[in-house]
Amino acid sequence: MTGSRVVALGHYQPAKVLTNDDLAAMVDTSDEWITSRVGIRTRHVGGPDEPVDELAAHAAAKALASAGLQASDIDMVLVATSTAIDRSPSMSARVAARLGMGSPAVMDINVVCSGFTHALATADHAIRAGAATRALVIGADKMGDIVDWTDRSTCVLMGDGAGAAVVAADPGGGDRPGIGPVLWGSVPEMGNAVRIEGTPPRFAQEGQSVYRWATTQLPPIARKVCERAGVTPEDLAAVVLHQANLRIIEPVARKIGAVNAVIARDVVDSGNTSAASIPMALSKLVERGEVESGAPALLFGFGGNLSYAGQVIRCP
Repeated sequence: MTGSRVVALGHYQPAKVLTNDDLAAMVDTSDEWITSRVGIRTRHVGGPDEPVDELAAHAAAKALASAGLQASDIDMVLVATSTAIDRSPSMSARVAARLGMGSPAVMDINVVCSGFTHALATADHAIRAGAATRALVIGADKMGDIVDWTDRSTCVLMGDGAGAAVVAADPGGGDRPGIGPVLWGSVPEMGNAVRIEGTPPRFAQEGQSVYRWATTQLPPIARKVCERAGVTPEDLAAVVLHQANLRIIEPVARKIGAVNAVIARDVVDSGNTSAASIPMALSKLVERGEVESGAPALLFGFGGNLSYAGQVIRCP
């Protein structure tokens, strides 16, 4: 059976940067309070003239250029997002139109913070089944649109951005699949711990519940992801977890046992960008040359719905 691999990556963030000191002028907080609790120093926020599909299209165009492909070479577009306000046209359809594509399959996937790893698995499955040959998989969210900027417990967390991957068929993958088997699931009875609800929609979470769940329940699941891929945690060159909170990322990475891996910490500069966080962080690691081509990287998303999904990929 034909496998698939990530052949190129791209990322994009709005130009406006909001620092902790900027937030301190808006709500009762401080740089010390924010960095000590979540590790975030800055985040990018888009304006009213920068919709989610524009962020996604910029990241996708960068990934296509890196792959040496044209938009017409893509036959599937998957956009993971939870900040699409309109039901139709979907973000994926709007991205396809912005990029001038021909007739790709278009689909949005809303699994909030683990959306990108769910979408990546979906693209891998479609290619393995022969339903697609090249896919654009994008995580894009504009969390600034759904945050209550008067709530200091949540507004300090969020940022806007997009990350994209070009995924292509890999007939010669053999024993080293470019995208390993996914392990995904959820804890439905805890689904209300992370919410985007109401009109207008607003983000809210039970931070301590999410923290305890992530730091205690996720490390063994992540180790099972490695087992399914046929690698040990010590084999990993990079660990790219959902960039929710540095106080979650560091202990979870340590408990996984990836002692030789580069740990993505893009949350420090970008905040929590939901579905965009994993592809953005991975794209930056690859762009900076911090991981070699072909090196194994664990991608693991978690959060909204108390859902999770992870796979080991070979870096482009």
